[in-house]
Amino acid sequence: MTLALLVLLKITVTVIIFGIGLDSEPRDAVRLFRHPGLLLRSVLAMYVLVPMAAFALVKLLPLTPGVEAALLVLAVSAGAPLLPRKLLGIGDGAYIFSLVVISSVLAIVLVPVWLAVLGPLFPRLPSLAPERAALVLAESFFLPLLAGMVVRRLFPKVAAWTAGRLIGLASIVLALSAVALLAAHWHVVLEARWTGILTLAALITLSLAIGHLVGGPDEDDRTALAIACAIRHIGIAVLVAASVPGPRTAVVVAIYIAVSLAISVPYLRWRRAASARRCAT
Repeated sequence: MTLALLVLLKITVTVIIFGIGLDSEPRDAVRLFRHPGLLLRSVLAMYVLVPMAAFALVKLLPLTPGVEAALLVLAVSAGAPLLPRKLLGIGDGAYIFSLVVISSVLAIVLVPVWLAVLGPLFPRLPSLAPERAALVLAESFFLPLLAGMVVRRLFPKVAAWTAGRLIGLASIVLALSAVALLAAHWHVVLEARWTGILTLAALITLSLAIGHLVGGPDEDDRTALAIACAIRHIGIAVLVAASVPGPRTAVVVAIYIAVSLAISVPYLRWRRAASARRCAT
């Protein structure tokens, strides 16, 4: 059952990315290259500061091995494939889409590098070859993204009607799959203890704060980067977690999905309200 739920998580992520492709234009992918300062801050936040925050938490707090491994796996699994512009409903959609594409390309190299750096310090962490990361991202990200963009080009009205609905439905399935994984392995949740769950919550909160502070002067860019830092690349995290013996690390990834929703949604509502007030004035 665990394997089936992990497969369902991967499929759901793929469907969401197809929906993002339905809602995106190819020219949006290069938006960040026209703003090198924002590009540098985005990469720094997602691929350096968040993993460093996780490393500090692991060193400072007494965590079970499964929670420790999952925390580090999630922290290094940067990339923002679950960040569609309509989910945010604010700001520059081109920045959001560009961040999705560029962060996922960088994940091919930077996720294996982080795992190689942390491996000697944390033997439970598996390795991930760049070619394996590239294959996974090609199958689960780039192919469905391009497919969605092709459908948008050929059938723009169908794409416009379908994108938001498909993303919303797949997001519900993603959340339900995570809950089912937790229910199937409730004993792992108990083993994680409140310390582990609160540590995951702390990582998410720190990730939001990092993106918010590093995002620059534009308030909407700060919001988008904060959410990107918090959600991580669930597809890569599930892949790496599946390489760790036993279900514990995979279940903690599911806990992270649930906790990240609980923390990110109120933050996003607050930022949407602030954006609406700015527009009104």
